[in-house]
Amino acid sequence: MRESLSDNNTPPPPPPLLLLERLKDYGQEDAFALWEELSPEDRQLLIKDIENLDLPRIDRIIRCSFKSQGLPVAAIEPVPESSVSTLAKRTTEEKEKWYKMGIKAISDGKLGVLLLSGGQGTRLGSSDPKGCFNIGLPSGKSLFQLQAERILCLQRLAAQSVNEGSVSTTPIHWYIMTSPFTDEPTRKFFESRRYFGLEADQVTFFQQGTIPCVSRDGRFIMETPYRVAKSPDGNGGVYAALKSSRLLEDMAMRGIKYLDCYGVDNALVRVGDPTFLGYFIDTGVAAAAKVVRKKNPQEKVGVFVRRGKDGPISVVEYTELDSSLASLTNQETGGLRFCWSNVCLHMFTLDFLNQVANGLEKDSIYHLAEKHISSIHGQTVGYKLEQFIFDAFPYAPSTALFEVSREEEFAPVKNASGSQYDTPDSARLLVLRLHARWVTNAGGFLTHSVPLYSTGVEVSPLCSYGGENLEAICRGRTFHAPCEIGF
Repeated sequence: MRESLSDNNTPPPPPPLLLLERLKDYGQEDAFALWEELSPEDRQLLIKDIENLDLPRIDRIIRCSFKSQGLPVAAIEPVPESSVSTLAKRTTEEKEKWYKMGIKAISDGKLGVLLLSGGQGTRLGSSDPKGCFNIGLPSGKSLFQLQAERILCLQRLAAQSVNEGSVSTTPIHWYIMTSPFTDEPTRKFFESRRYFGLEADQVTFFQQGTIPCVSRDGRFIMETPYRVAKSPDGNGGVYAALKSSRLLEDMAMRGIKYLDCYGVDNALVRVGDPTFLGYFIDTGVAAAAKVVRKKNPQEKVGVFVRRGKDGPISVVEYTELDSSLASLTNQETGGLRFCWSNVCLHMFTLDFLNQVANGLEKDSIYHLAEKHISSIHGQTVGYKLEQFIFDAFPYAPSTALFEVSREEEFAPVKNASGSQYDTPDSARLLVLRLHARWVTNAGGFLTHSVPLYSTGVEVSPLCSYGGENLEAICRGRTFHAPCEIGF
């Protein structure tokens, strides 16, 4: 914003009439309120910014989202213990059957992996994408590298299941959702590290969308006089992004039938877990989720619930669960009634992903997150509109919940070191302790200069996916913690 009149004091040209009329159709003409005060360059920036908005779609989303706020929702019911399959309670034969089914599907090229990686590490004290973060393991590996190497190990296990000693593998395709803030640095991170040993053509990056931030009456908030304030559309934006980028067709063309979907900030994620995949195939459901038991009523995780008696399974965020409900006790188990934590470890059929992408777009209901938003008036209270990955579950004709061990599969990295929970330090300790158990179970020994509860060892994912095949490396050997055990 530099001048209101040109050098010869003639009035500036009016806004493009057709564009102004389109804004008026949707009650958003205030976007041009400061037009006369803009420089010619800034007017062009404003025109381009508005032209890049899909105004009919955005208007539909705003209207449907605001309207949904006043609608009654079905009361929530706990998901009973009998409806959840607990891995630790299943027989060895069942687990072996599921593992073999999953490995067979992987070797047949039927599994794709879908990573949600749109967030920056702001709460970790970093502006880099979260996946670039090094949690301080002995190897110094980033979250991206740990996950890439688990994919490499899984490919090798799948190849060996078909032909022992085989060196040829069927690549597992990795779809990585970024955001406008993380896309370029994520791509450069992978390129500079040669995709951590993966083939470049088995990794596909795509961006989630953004959506304008709005005031309490649904009008666009202007970040600057020539730019509408926008924010990413939530990790549930993955469905619209997959559809708009035609990646659902790409998956079908590759012969993918199942998608393992997870969040980037879990240091223990078992990417493409063959046992979970086999269970998913065996049950024949459209959607499944790994769950862990909620630690306490205050833990900041959403929980799986039923909407109404015998209603669909869905997720209620911790911010939306009344504290009195969160604290209810299950009289039979002594634990929480609402205990099944959503830890963003999901499995979907490709057919279901197509259904969800269409259903969510048709309904156009987003969560309204009240935030302080930077605007031309300073910090303005308004709404960011978001969808969440778990918004898919109410659309599923059938859903299965699969309980796994928190200590083996959930090491969240959400807060900076020094915070009380979910820090790089706590995640690192969970990895080191689990891998120490793997080593001792394989016949290895540990020495340590500090108490063992505060240290451990790191087993490279290239050596072992889940603790298997370590005897040849570990039996009879002594390792000084902390250290990395590689090839």
